Amino acid sequence: MNDTKNNPAGYSIEEGNAASRNAYGWAKKTFANRAGKPGEAAPDLDGGFANEIRFGNARLGISSDGIGTKIEVAERTGRYDTLGFDLVAMTADDLIVAGFVPTNLSNIIDVNHLDYEVVDQMMRGLHDACNFAGIAITGGEIAELGNRIGGWPGAAMNFNWCSTAIGSLHPSLARPLSGHTAQAGMAVVALQSPSFRSNGYSLARKTLTRLFGDNWHEAPYDGTDADQYATWGDALLAPSLIYSPGLTALLDAGLPLHGAAHITGGGVADNFKRVLKNGLGAVLDNLFAPLPAMQRLCEIGGIDAETAYLYWNMGTGMLLVTEEASAAAVVASLQASGYQAQVAGQLTAESGVTLRVGAGELRYA
Repeated sequence: MNDTKNNPAGYSIEEGNAASRNAYGWAKKTFANRAGKPGEAAPDLDGGFANEIRFGNARLGISSDGIGTKIEVAERTGRYDTLGFDLVAMTADDLIVAGFVPTNLSNIIDVNHLDYEVVDQMMRGLHDACNFAGIAITGGEIAELGNRIGGWPGAAMNFNWCSTAIGSLHPSLARPLSGHTAQAGMAVVALQSPSFRSNGYSLARKTLTRLFGDNWHEAPYDGTDADQYATWGDALLAPSLIYSPGLTALLDAGLPLHGAAHITGGGVADNFKRVLKNGLGAVLDNLFAPLPAMQRLCEIGGIDAETAYLYWNMGTGMLLVTEEASAAAVVASLQASGYQAQVAGQLTAESGVTLRVGAGELRYA
């Protein structure tokens, strides 16, 4: 039930998770169609956003996702050349956390009516993002759907943009990463996120509309990093950082990974719990500080820390599980690849995720 009092973003994460589990249940019933044949699906990656398909000795991963309502920010600001980084990050990083190195991407753009210049900006950005991630764009379609596609009425073009990416299992791995080999006492390494990524925009837009009205994207931005952004629209459009090259380099170096979580919709705890198998939990007491824009939205919008950490990444875009003795080397490898990384905590024998952050201690069963 989408009770907006209990769900300030206007939707229920619990209902979304339940619907996803149900949808995957139906999908899993089709796995038998390819059993023992090319395209056979792996049965043991439940809970993730990528799955394994096998073609003889080739073990491939596949993942699909979209940008979500971040598209409206681009429509409002009239800038579309950063969205490709969000689109690639949502699929490529879902692949790499399962151990699949992204290789190819196909995308579909559904529009109300075609605007050549907007599509050119979008595809130029996708080109740049795929070059960053080492991915080839090998499929796509543009479909004009008229009033079946809506959005911000002042936009040059309303659209939805989704992609499917595939990748190959890293040769150092005997099976995909799922958290099945993790043990209590192992270290958790965090990677910093410089943006909202493509999640939590329903809560952000709803809050900004309440504070500034329909043209919230033009409201002056006054976070502590106001030297980087002029308006709230600019701050929310900041593109996603793609982590797959850094994790690929880490695996290339032979450093051990026992699990990884891409922090997207559902926040830190909900996503990390997907790789906490065998009753394990975690205490995370050294996460990155919340982004200035998130902190400022909490202050002016009256959003409590528990809600913020439930809907937003709060400055942490990925969590990795490694052996304690290897944690420093993992951090050094990621930093050498250009990412901000630090040891954020450790796994525990007790279930549940505890976040010790500036706002206090948050517990998630």
